[in-house]
Amino acid sequence: MKVILLKDVRDQGKKGQLVEVSDGYARNYLLPRKLAVAATADTINTMKNQEKARLNKIEAEKAEARETAAKLESCLVKVSARAGESGKLFGSVTPREISEALEAQYGISIEKNRIVISEPIRSFGPVDVKCKLGYEISAVLHVLITEGK
Repeated sequence: MKVILLKDVRDQGKKGQLVEVSDGYARNYLLPRKLAVAATADTINTMKNQEKARLNKIEAEKAEARETAAKLESCLVKVSARAGESGKLFGSVTPREISEALEAQYGISIEKNRIVISEPIRSFGPVDVKCKLGYEISAVLHVLITEGK
């Protein structure tokens, strides 16, 4: 019997996959536990439409990530931080502060966990920070650390 899996089933397949299983296994285990539905013309068509919608959504997210990457390349985000007498910062500049400054200055919202700082920023001046936007798309964000607050 051919069934479409609604959830991942060990030794059978992943969610959304069309698999061939024995009739008894399908009737007694998969169907009662709502792990699969029988593969009829309607369910196969529905599965194909859902897959197409999923691929379109991924494509739209990739396009949005590319667009955001292009915007970030031309941005210079200014972050003000407090420092002591010697010019060293109190603490360091965090991805959260960079994310908030980017949102305030340019209206571009990037989650703080997508901003990657290779080493702590503890001095004034320009710094390049990498932003991972998803789907292996990343951009370099130019940040200028200034004295203030």
